Amino acid sequence: MAASSDLRARLWQLLGDIPVPSIPSVRLISRSDEVDHTREYFSFENGVGDRVFGYLLLPKGIEWPAPAVLYHHEHGGKYALGKDAAIKVRENGYAPGLALVAAGFIVMAIDAYGFGEREGLGPAGAAESGAVTELSLFKHFLWQGKTLWGMMIHDDLSALAYLRSRPEVDERRIGATGMSLGASRSTWVAALDETIKAVAPISQMTRYRDFADNGHYRLHSIYYFVPGVLASGIDMEHIVALTAPRFQLILSGDSDPLSPIAGIHKIVDFARKVYDEQGAAERFQVQLYQGVGHAYLPAMVEAMRDFFRRSL
Repeated sequence: MAASSDLRARLWQLLGDIPVPSIPSVRLISRSDEVDHTREYFSFENGVGDRVFGYLLLPKGIEWPAPAVLYHHEHGGKYALGKDAAIKVRENGYAPGLALVAAGFIVMAIDAYGFGEREGLGPAGAAESGAVTELSLFKHFLWQGKTLWGMMIHDDLSALAYLRSRPEVDERRIGATGMSLGASRSTWVAALDETIKAVAPISQMTRYRDFADNGHYRLHSIYYFVPGVLASGIDMEHIVALTAPRFQLILSGDSDPLSPIAGIHKIVDFARKVYDEQGAAERFQVQLYQGVGHAYLPAMVEAMRDFFRRSL
């Protein structure tokens, strides 16, 4: 496979004609005093005519600069949720962002295209549902030579640039995590930007070829499909391995139809070899949960939090 720099260049080409991410000009909308953290609610222009909304959670009682985690929300058809996935207690009993705050991490979360405060903000305006907006944006960006996935990653990388710029953040200790859609966002962001020092994708480790061979395309929403990725010879193992020799923890159920288990094993085998070659075998960890499908278990939240404690 190509060298890391060449592979990253090829990934950028696949993502389409998107602007280079940079530190955005941020507008602070409000600041609130929570029990264990200060919460900043902000927005920024993403450089292509769209406004991104986000939260920055600053723990109380810790020394600055401190480690930080970029939290990526999931999909699951929960278009209204967006960045609130970080601060809302979920079915598993955790609000993942607040669990990280309690462990002493600064946390940032933004709304992806079509989610949260960006639900309905597509080409036709605010009258559309999140699902219709998502499909419309996919078509809209294709006509512009872009991809919806590329634009989502662009916004995440812009948020990362802002996170790094904050004086409270130790830019040498930044991680990324998320579940489902958030896991894939985390994997790609870590592959493309080496300032991510640790990444923990949860319940989404899809090898494209294995998923395609299963034929159940409906299981992943339209955002997930990058034109030409399989024809390029690139698959998820190459993207995952780009994080080497940095810290990585993969958490997944072994019965998740969105991530066929045979594909996960291929990804892990390939990435382990790359980590071994770089003398960083101990930095690559995998936990597969027997009989578990597409889920975010309490044990996964705890494993993610403890991983960042060790790595950051």
